[in-house]
Amino acid sequence: MTSSPTADHPEPAPDGLARLTGIDLAAEPVFLMVRAAALGSSTANQGLAPLGLKVRSYSILAVACSGTGPTQRELGDLLRMRPSQTVAILDELERRGLVERRTDPRDRRSKTVVPTGPGRELYARAKAAVDRAAETSLAALPPQDREDLARLLRRLAF
Repeated sequence: MTSSPTADHPEPAPDGLARLTGIDLAAEPVFLMVRAAALGSSTANQGLAPLGLKVRSYSILAVACSGTGPTQRELGDLLRMRPSQTVAILDELERRGLVERRTDPRDRRSKTVVPTGPGRELYARAKAAVDRAAETSLAALPPQDREDLARLLRRLAF
């Protein structure tokens, strides 16, 4: 007799990895966070590809569009990226006319990142694509679980 899925006995993994879901690693929270993030990023990257973005470039554009005037350093710190990675993505976004780097009025040695009009327009389209990807990635969770997951991840991340 087959039982229905529960928190302790979930449905088999849809990608053919069902026989590995019982190993010790599959119970480690850090591994589970990394795997869930990788699956979510992959789905989001697929949705962002037609817009010429990936999760990291989308994230920089999203922060630039937040109205906070982030510095390059703040972007790197928030997104856990090396300075060279941040600069490379900013160079590409700037080349595409989506963001501009301006002297930080609080510290002339720093640059802030601000969106252009086309950057804000692309961000709106990209946000919709990411929202659709999140729906796909989180489809197995009811709304309350999604809210709980977001709340717990926010506590861990900040």
